[in-house]
Amino acid sequence: MTIVRSSFYFLAAFAMSLADTITLPALADAPAALDFSSTKQALPRKTVPLNFSPPTSSRTPPLLAQGTQIVLNGQAFNGNWSQWQLDGITRIGLSDVVVTQRFGAELLSTADANRQPIQWFSQAVFSTRLAPPVRYLDITEFAQKNGWQVQISGNTLQVSTAIANLIGIEQAPFSTNGDRISLTLDRPAAWQADPQQNELVLTLEAQADQPRLQKFKPNPASRIRSLKVESAGNRTIIRIGIPIGLRPQITTASSPNRIVIDVGSNFLSNKDVLWANGLLWRQKNLTVRSGQFPIVWLELNPRQPGLSIRPILPNSTTLVGTLPLFQTAQQSSATVAINGGYFNRINQLPLGAIKLNNQFASGAILGRGVVGWDEAGNWQFDRLTLRETLIFGSGQRFPLTTLNSAFIQAGIARYTSDWGSTYATLTENEILIPVQNNQIGIQQNAATVGTVIPIPVGGYLLVFRSNRTAAAAFIPATSVQLESVFNPTDLAALPNLIGGGPLLLRNGQSVLDARLEQFSPAFIQERAARSAIGQTAEGRILIVTAQNNISGLGATLSDMAEIMQQLGAINALNLDGGSSTTLYLGGQILDRPARSSARVHNGIGVFLQP
Repeated sequence: MTIVRSSFYFLAAFAMSLADTITLPALADAPAALDFSSTKQALPRKTVPLNFSPPTSSRTPPLLAQGTQIVLNGQAFNGNWSQWQLDGITRIGLSDVVVTQRFGAELLSTADANRQPIQWFSQAVFSTRLAPPVRYLDITEFAQKNGWQVQISGNTLQVSTAIANLIGIEQAPFSTNGDRISLTLDRPAAWQADPQQNELVLTLEAQADQPRLQKFKPNPASRIRSLKVESAGNRTIIRIGIPIGLRPQITTASSPNRIVIDVGSNFLSNKDVLWANGLLWRQKNLTVRSGQFPIVWLELNPRQPGLSIRPILPNSTTLVGTLPLFQTAQQSSATVAINGGYFNRINQLPLGAIKLNNQFASGAILGRGVVGWDEAGNWQFDRLTLRETLIFGSGQRFPLTTLNSAFIQAGIARYTSDWGSTYATLTENEILIPVQNNQIGIQQNAATVGTVIPIPVGGYLLVFRSNRTAAAAFIPATSVQLESVFNPTDLAALPNLIGGGPLLLRNGQSVLDARLEQFSPAFIQERAARSAIGQTAEGRILIVTAQNNISGLGATLSDMAEIMQQLGAINALNLDGGSSTTLYLGGQILDRPARSSARVHNGIGVFLQP
């Protein structure tokens, strides 16, 4: 028997039968059958040998056609496909997101960015084609071997496959390691999984003997609370009730063809996929003092030719607004993204440093941790402070509280055109004074929140909050000078910055001090999903997510510092977390279902050139 894992691992959907593109050596030590005894066995995993020789060419031929619509057995969905010609043969490519989320394959570990081994009912290897932000897998021989009918019509790729039959459902006896349901098919079949709050919905491109299958009843002590079978033509929908927070893992096996659903066991499989040169996708379960956590991260070479990193925002014309990270990544054409710094969910404005295009769109606050970098691959991790002072000719000095920030406190805040062309008041009874050409303008009073005032071009707008006495000293036409002092200055001078906090590691040592960065006691004690960015001693950049463990508990800040050290980081910064935690690669979210990914204000994007 050939055994293959197809890790469900929090992806929103999978479907479709895949078979070998290239004949691979048989697995001599594969068991003859799956054992569904009370001692539950993990499906064996084998690394596909990479000593194959599919047709290759040193050149990258131009695309003949491409599109974003796919129809699979009459069902349409959004997905990237392409067509090109190589050595006189027309090739068809599907994005690896389509291959995994819609065609059911798992990408296996590989050290060759040009070759991608997969697992699905059997093992195969695809040639890859990078067309950022998408990576295509060449399915030409694969489709021919499976007898697929493939047709292009404008922007749409139509794929027709044979319909299978669902012939049995089994459940493994209850064990402390989780519960297992096995679906037996007469041939590999298309399937799609949709994880919901307390239910897994599995859609099969297979007919079912519904009356016979409906007789299946889950064991009463099982984590699998219920199972319902519904038929819809040539499709079968299976609804499996599971406890809230548990993440099923779906695996597949051949001889006989099975889809195996494990609930309550560790769902994350180890992975090291060289997705592109300079970009390694990794995942594993890591154990720290408070428990084990599923870690998914990307390892980047910031000096890789054609690879660049910069902050990304949902809207290029204003700082106001949030979007799910995958939407921000897609509209900015980023291949990779991770959520960035903190923000106010009500007014959708940033709470921390954002510097892009060498301009502070949002200033540093509270001396919190910041990461900064340039295009040459130079990176710094430190706490950043900004002290600004307005100085009159008389020598009178007025300290400012913040630069371009939604962080509200009494005093004088400053806003430049990097914030936007206008400023909308954030509190009641603000006093607004424009400054242009180093001269004070006419005061305006805004009684209500949301009053819109233009920001002077080449100047700035002063916003007085609970500070009427100071405002009285700002007489129109008076000259004023601005003094700005950053610490450290070399960090502030870098063209790209994202603020987060707290700082976790610096120069190989833990420097975690959330109180110093003025985080609340509740935040400090919280256990939650976490995002972080770090740097190794060799200069590699790590963008990391840690989701809740199998018990539903998240990582502490101390856990995250330890996790980053285990991954090899010597410098590391905690980013916004909880429902914001999201890691995106080439069209898919790696660490959680897309439906559970919250809207965020900003992120860190990675851009590739082919």
